[in-house]
Amino acid sequence: MRTALVTGGASGLGKAAAVRLEADGVRVITLDLAGEADLVVDVTDAAAVQAAAAEAGPVDILVNSAGVVGPNVPLWEVPLDGWRRTFAVNVDGVFHTCRAFVPGMRERGWGRVVNIASMAGKDGNPNMSPYSATKAAVIGLTKSLGKELATSGVLVNAIAPAVIETPMNADTGPEALAHITGLIPMRRLGRPEEVAELIAWLASDKVSFSTGAVYDISGGRATY
Repeated sequence: MRTALVTGGASGLGKAAAVRLEADGVRVITLDLAGEADLVVDVTDAAAVQAAAAEAGPVDILVNSAGVVGPNVPLWEVPLDGWRRTFAVNVDGVFHTCRAFVPGMRERGWGRVVNIASMAGKDGNPNMSPYSATKAAVIGLTKSLGKELATSGVLVNAIAPAVIETPMNADTGPEALAHITGLIPMRRLGRPEEVAELIAWLASDKVSFSTGAVYDISGGRATY
């Protein structure tokens, strides 16, 4: 039985991914700040993430879903602490977990890393510059790490969702939410279980010749 660790696994896309992976017979460990997670850890704390890796034991699949929206204001109004907090969770968090869990995957010769980026990382959403910048960073990190591990048996891919019906979007301003929803040709929000299907595929043996790639799940929004 393979083991997956899902950050942000207590709600939203992380929870949907955990449920879907369990349906495939994967043992799932959730990591979140929320108390109902298996491991209550702040992904911005590198030492705590390393300790969690030691506690979790061998992990075959890493799904990086922990994230925050950050400030919903024009760039020149973004508070410095808001900028730094968004990067600490969305970028540093992915770096910390990859650094903690990828070495074990390399040693065992098999692994799957799925990073949750966003269409915002490709298009840039107005009044969401911290979020957009962090998701662009996740895409760049995924491409680099995928190349570094290309012959190791460990595949690293990212997904770029458009707006999904998750609790995180409750923190998105109504105007920003309306704007980014209006960009979706299907004219609806995505559902967490739809995204979880893509995550499950990327976490499986069914994907074998794809790494360092970005998969859109956007209702047709993708521009490239």
